[in-house]
Amino acid sequence: MSDTAILINTAVAVAAIVVLIVRFKFNPVIALVLGSCYLGLAAGLGVEKTVEAITSGFGDIMAEIGLLVAFGVLIGAVLRDLRAIERLVDALLRVVGPKRIPHAMALTITTVLQSIYLDVLLVISGPLAKAVAPKLGRYGTARMATALAIGLECGIVFTVPGVGALALAALLHVPLGTYLLYGLIVVIPTVTISISLMTFALTRGWWKPEVDELPQPAAETALAAAVRSGGPDALAAPKTRQAPLLLLFTPLLVSLVLIATGALADVVEWKNPVASFLSSPVVALMLGLIGTCFVGRKYLGQSAVEESLGRGLRDSGPILLLNGVGGCLAAVISQAGLGDILGEYFSANTWAPLLLVWFMAAALHVAVGSVTISAITSAGLLAPLVPVLGLNPVLIALAAGAGSLFMVHLTSNTFWLLQSLLGQTTRGTLKTCSAGVSVASVVAMGPILALSLVL
Repeated sequence: MSDTAILINTAVAVAAIVVLIVRFKFNPVIALVLGSCYLGLAAGLGVEKTVEAITSGFGDIMAEIGLLVAFGVLIGAVLRDLRAIERLVDALLRVVGPKRIPHAMALTITTVLQSIYLDVLLVISGPLAKAVAPKLGRYGTARMATALAIGLECGIVFTVPGVGALALAALLHVPLGTYLLYGLIVVIPTVTISISLMTFALTRGWWKPEVDELPQPAAETALAAAVRSGGPDALAAPKTRQAPLLLLFTPLLVSLVLIATGALADVVEWKNPVASFLSSPVVALMLGLIGTCFVGRKYLGQSAVEESLGRGLRDSGPILLLNGVGGCLAAVISQAGLGDILGEYFSANTWAPLLLVWFMAAALHVAVGSVTISAITSAGLLAPLVPVLGLNPVLIALAAGAGSLFMVHLTSNTFWLLQSLLGQTTRGTLKTCSAGVSVASVVAMGPILALSLVL
């Protein structure tokens, strides 16, 4: 088959996936598999090779990140029931004060809390941010909503064990420890600078509370006060014996330190079998899960921990399926030979390839409306290009993650949750969420391009 025909069929497959998801409301898992089937057959792979590519692609991704996703979600489920997020936000407010809480909360969500399933993390942190907002004055809601949106979305794609980060690392064959280190190098300045830029714009006349915020009923005020004093369940739930805050996060932090240590050991070429075993991502996150469960058993009881793990297992199912079918698409694209074709249009001697990666992921996100789906799909398209470009694959993964953040809009579940939980109008949410995360998407390319000069 000609190169032109393969390019056209790939474009048709991606367009069909977008239309199935957006127009016909197909589940993304089904849409991605159907798109993979079409591309394999249309590209001339035949029935047998198409099915083989789809199944092996799914299996390869599950082998790389299946346990990582499950362990991460389970850690987050136990931390959620230990009320770790509410207590952490309260501690941050005491330490940094109201003026710095947007930056502190966003950075904490981005770097520490990514093991918690996004919707759960948003539902818990949203009311807390809403309760803190009045302490920041006239623009409190705008500042907290922007910080929450940027922190949540950037964490998904830049921070291990964020779902998007795990998928990008696996699909582009980036060692997880390497992605963790460079992801932190990118995400910390990105979040800090983006929030500062948005704060400047919002407080210079762009944010108008009378049209960008919803009126706050008295009942909501009471709820906010309850949340501020102990979380969204404080009105009804009895308080349990509390663990020291540092103890709650110690197992997860130890896991991340072990993974980072493994990456550093690879850089300096230090070999030690014990260190290699403990720093392997699966073992490190397993140890983090075991430690978190022990803390949970002591302060919640065994039965409560089992219930937390059960909820975590239910949450992890859709995430695992979505990541797996991203591997299906990547495998079919690779078999179709798209990498060699597109490689002729890229040059590894300029910054252009990374910018094109960003534009590809951004276009997919605008079309699909999901950060995770656009990151996974763009990574699948880009995976065959890695050997052709001659760039470090971590740069391609980070650029794809940055592009997938562009323009979180009305098709995103995060958009509507932020609107309702923070008391914004649709107009206001377009400013804090859509514009805020888009600014972060562009800002992130600064440190990524800087890294490309040394990697």
